Amino acid sequence: MPSYPNRQFLDFETPIKELYEQIEVAKKASEKNNKVDYNAIISQLQDNILEKRREITEHLTSWQKVQLSRHPDRPYTLKYITKMCTDFIELHGDRNVRDDKAMVGGLAKLGDQTIMIIGQQKGINTKMRQERNFGMANPEGYRKALRLMRLAEKFDIPVVTLLDTPGAFPGIEAEERGQGEAIARNIYEMLRLKVPTICVVIGEGASGGALGIGVGDRVLMLENTWYTVISPESCSSILWRSWDKKEVAAEQLKLTSDHMLKFGLVDGVVPEPLGGAHWDYDEAAQLLKTHILPLIEELKKISPEERIRQRIVKFGNMGFFDELPEN
Repeated sequence: MPSYPNRQFLDFETPIKELYEQIEVAKKASEKNNKVDYNAIISQLQDNILEKRREITEHLTSWQKVQLSRHPDRPYTLKYITKMCTDFIELHGDRNVRDDKAMVGGLAKLGDQTIMIIGQQKGINTKMRQERNFGMANPEGYRKALRLMRLAEKFDIPVVTLLDTPGAFPGIEAEERGQGEAIARNIYEMLRLKVPTICVVIGEGASGGALGIGVGDRVLMLENTWYTVISPESCSSILWRSWDKKEVAAEQLKLTSDHMLKFGLVDGVVPEPLGGAHWDYDEAAQLLKTHILPLIEELKKISPEERIRQRIVKFGNMGFFDELPEN
C-alpha cells in the first residue's frame, strides 16, 4: 500500500491524515535533536492511528462505504491476484474482436488449488485508467470472461470472479457489438457451469456490468463495498434532478454488504482491515483467501448437477414482493 507521502485521504479520513502529519513532524524534530527521544511519541501516534481507523470503521454511513469502495488506493483485481495467488498465467482475448483490458483473467494457484480467476480491473494512474477504461468492460470483455469459464469447465477447474466496476461500458460501439447480449449470455451460461463458481464484490458492484460475471454458487462481498442496479449519483439525478442527494440515495438503496446479506442476495461478508482494504493489501488478500478456499472444498463435494440445480433455485428465489388484496 502507498506510504504516507503518496497516500490519499477521503474527507472523513482527515483525522488520520492529521496524525500522520504529527508523526512526520516528530520524525523531523528527532533528526534535528538527537538528545530527545521521540520514539515514544511516534509509537503513541501510531497507536492513535489504529484506534482512529477502528473508530471510523465502526461508524461508516452507506455513502462513506461507497466512497471507500472507490478509494484510489484500494486494491483492484490484479493486486488481489498478486497477493493471494501464485503461478498466475494471464489469458487474453475473446477470439473474436480484441483483448479487453478492463477484464482480466487467467489460471492461478490459490494455496494448493488451481483456479480460473477473472475480474474487472481499474487503472492505478491516469494513463492506466484510460487503458483499462476505468474498469468498464466492452462486450469482448464479457466474451473473454465466458471463454475462460468454459476453459475452466473443460478441465474441471473452479472459477473465482472478482467484481469491481461502475458498470459495463455504455458507448454506442459497445451496444453495436452486442453489450446487452454478451451480459445476458454470461448470466445464462454461468447458471449452467459445471464447476464450483465463487463471485466476490471487491469494490463497486454496479448493475449488469457486475452481474455479467456475478452468477455463482456462492456470492460474497467485502465489508466496504456496494452492489446494486444503479449508483447513488445516478439515482439522485433521476429522482431529484441533481447529484446533491447522493447520500440520501445511498441510504435508501440499501446497497451495502450488510443490507445485501440481510436480503439474502449474497452469502457472506468478508471483513476488511481496519479502515478499509486500502490500509493493508496483504491482510485484505489473506482475509479473502481464507474465505474462498473452504468454499471451494465445500462445493467440490457436491455433484455438478446438484450445484447447477441449487444455483438456479438460489437466483430464481431472489427478491420479494407484496400483493395488494383485490377490491
